[in-house]
Formats: sequence, structure tokens, C-alpha cells
Amino acid sequence: MSLTASEVHELKKAPPVEGVLPVIHERWSSRSFADREVSQETLEKVFEAARWAASSFNEQPWRYLVGRRGDGTWQKIFAALGDFNKKWAQTAPVLILGAARTHFSHNGAENLYAVYDLGAASSYLTLEAAALGLKSHQMAGFDQEAARKAFGIPDEYAIGAVIALGYQGEPAALGDAVLIEREIAARTRKPLDEIVFSEWGKAAEI
Repeated sequence: MSLTASEVHELKKAPPVEGVLPVIHERWSSRSFADREVSQETLEKVFEAARWAASSFNEQPWRYLVGRRGDGTWQKIFAALGDFNKKWAQTAPVLILGAARTHFSHNGAENLYAVYDLGAASSYLTLEAAALGLKSHQMAGFDQEAARKAFGIPDEYAIGAVIALGYQGEPAALGDAVLIEREIAARTRKPLDEIVFSEWGKAAEI
């Protein structure tokens, strides 16, 4: 089955739900990226969105390392990726590595929600990216310790995910049957009664 990038985008979009922000339905995780750079102005917007995420005690524990294809930061992040992710991420014009400070700055106490807050900021980032016509793909398949060593990330920072960012490319450009199949597969989500409870295991009436 051969689909174009625009056909895949339509396939991947979640069914619209009245009252839900349309950009939420537009966001999906592409692996094929076009040979098109992301401007500095656009990057500033996606990180500005992340900046305004909520966090425990307003700590804002997130830190992002951002590399653009061809620079040293991009190369270091790419080098830490697992082999499967390297197959497709090599075309991503932007690679981002998130980390979170695990202790509060105001009292030094452990921040048990630092990684949660990093995830919230990253969600804002990816939604803003979608609103700007970009695609993102968050991944756990990388060597955290290699990344930590490459960048000298202090031990007090927990490492989150790597995010590939760019404009959607054609599925066929992936050049790998497994990757293409995943790129064109329809998205699925669990129904609300499996994830929203009034008591544990009992669906909430919403």
C-alpha cells in the first residue's frame, strides 16, 4: 500500500470531538521528515510554549538540549540513539533532549514530580509544533548514560525523552518496509472507560 504524506496525515488525525482543541487531533508521531530546515523563529515558538507549562512550586525543572542537523549538539544526541531509531531519525532537522532537575531550588528537597513536569512541558512543545505545521516524535530508545556523558549532564538531572522535530516527509522516503508500515498504520487509543475511573477499575460516569 502506497500513501502520500498528505494521505498519511489525514489517516493519522484523530476523529474530531466537539470542544476539544483541533491541534490535539492533528498531533501524531511521524518518522519521515522532509528535507526542510526549521527556522530559528519557529524553534523559539515551540520552546516558548514549553516555557509556559505548569510545574510543582513553579520550579520549571525542565532543560532542553537542542541540536540542528549538522551541528555538534545534533550529532551527540543522534549518537546516543538506538540503532532502530537511527534508521529514521537521521533525516530529522532538529533533535531535542529533555532533562529535569530533581531537587527544588528553594529548599533543596527532592522533587518527585520533576519528570512529570518535563513531560508536561514537552506536551506543550509538541502541540505548538503541530499548530505550526511541524511533526514531532518522542522516543525512549536511546542510551541515557551515553547522552549524559556526552553533554556532561549533572547527576541531579533526570533524563527524559529525545524528540525529533521537523516537517513531514513522504512515507516511501523511509526506505524500510517495517518503518513504512508503521508510518502508514492508523492510530488507536483506549476508550475513556478504560482510563478514567471513579474507583479503581470502575469506569467513571462522565
